Amino acid sequence: MAVEFHNLSKNVKKKHLLMPLNYQLSKGRILALCGGNGAGKSTLIRLITGLIKPTTGYVTINGLNKKKHKTQFLEQFGYMPDDFQFQKSMTTKETMDFYAQIKNISKTRYLETLKEVGLLDKLNEKVGNFSKGMNQRLLLAQALLAKPNTLILDEPTNGLDPYWVKQFCNLMLHAKKNGQTIIFSTHDLHIAEQIADEVLFLSDGEVISKGPINQYRDSGLYETFQQLYFNAISEDKTCLHEQ
Repeated sequence: MAVEFHNLSKNVKKKHLLMPLNYQLSKGRILALCGGNGAGKSTLIRLITGLIKPTTGYVTINGLNKKKHKTQFLEQFGYMPDDFQFQKSMTTKETMDFYAQIKNISKTRYLETLKEVGLLDKLNEKVGNFSKGMNQRLLLAQALLAKPNTLILDEPTNGLDPYWVKQFCNLMLHAKKNGQTIIFSTHDLHIAEQIADEVLFLSDGEVISKGPINQYRDSGLYETFQQLYFNAISEDKTCLHEQ
């Protein structure tokens, strides 16, 4: 398995940010983490990347976990955080030079990556002048830079216009074709339905439904992905109320 969650959970001051979760994702698959604000998507992303420590359990990526193989573990994935701000006084070129040096990547490769995200003509522009969408595309570029085995992306389409949402989907499908494994969080169910192979629906830190998207499609139990999500949320809230 490319990515595995083993009894993974996170509590803060007796509040459950993420209830215990076990899950396996095979190589070359795309997993969407779907849910509203406060559902637990970003908490799960940060647990996967090792930015925060779990209360219980652990994550393995390509058989490695951070505690035992920290350097190798961090080399397994490219990470795109949500709403990260680059050094505003630096140009696109200076920013990518920095990441290329850290990851030992050639200038040819980072120029190729900038072309993929439509920022090649912004090499000498200061990133402090970037729009939200341009900043997101630069974040995506640094995640793609080293052609990692796994991509972990937190709300990657936030701030993107419809054209670049479509381009993002195309880039992810291309990465999947090349054997990369992708985990991304989103509140946009349409994007999840378009490109994901599997989905985790989260609500209040708990996975309320999970599995291959085709399983939901083939069941005939819903007309739209949005309907499926809202039904799952309603059932979850009903169960909580009954308890």
